[in-house]
Amino acid sequence: MLSATNLLKKYSNLSVVNDVSLNVSKGEIVSIIGPSGAGKSTLLHLIGALDKPDSGVVTIDGVDVFKLPAKKQAKFRNRHMGFVFQFHHLLPELSAVENVAVPLWIEGEGKKEAMKIAGQMLETVGLGNRLENKPSELSGGEQQRVAIARALVTKPSLVMADEPTGNLDSANAQAIHELFLQLRDKFGYTFILITHNEALAALTDRTLIMRDGKIVEEKANKS
Repeated sequence: MLSATNLLKKYSNLSVVNDVSLNVSKGEIVSIIGPSGAGKSTLLHLIGALDKPDSGVVTIDGVDVFKLPAKKQAKFRNRHMGFVFQFHHLLPELSAVENVAVPLWIEGEGKKEAMKIAGQMLETVGLGNRLENKPSELSGGEQQRVAIARALVTKPSLVMADEPTGNLDSANAQAIHELFLQLRDKFGYTFILITHNEALAALTDRTLIMRDGKIVEEKANKS
C-alpha cells in the first residue's frame, strides 16, 4: 500500500534521511524508533508529502505522490493521509466535533453531513459524550483522541503519528496505542507510528530502528 524507495533528504551537508526504503502493507501497524536526531520525523514528513525529498519516490495506493501538481498533491494528502502529532494542534475556538469536521469541510462536504460523520468518529474513539466541548475543557488524553478522530475522519489510506503519546502519562499512552490497534482491527486502517517508548512499539506488528538517517534494523513483534 505504501512504497518508499531510496529517500534522501539533506540539510547543508548532513543527510538527515539517507537512502531509506520501506514498504508497508494495508492494515499493518509499523513503529519507528531510534534516538533523537535519527531522522524519524523527517522520514515521516517525506512519506506524508509534508516535505519534499532531494531524491527518491513515495507511492501510496499506486500514486506517485511527488509527481502530482501542488494542488492535487494537497488534495491527495487531505483525502488519503491522516496525521497525528505530539501536540494535537486543535483549534481552541472550535468544539471537539467541529475540529474533527475540518478535513471534511476542506473537502467540500456540507456542514450537516460533516458534523454527523465527525460525531460518529468521536463516538468511535470513545468521546461520544464530549462533542460540544472545547479543547480547553478536555483532558490531554481526550484532546489527543479528538486529534486521532480528525486524522481518521476522511477514512485515509495511511495514518502517520509522530510521538502521539509523548505528552501523555503512561496510562493514557497505553490507552492511545491500544486504540490504534482496535481501529486497525475494526476498520483496517494502516498506521506508521514514531515513538520513543519501546514497550508501546512492541504492541505494533513491526518495528523499524533508525540511526543516523538510516533504517539499521527491522524486527517483527509478537501478536
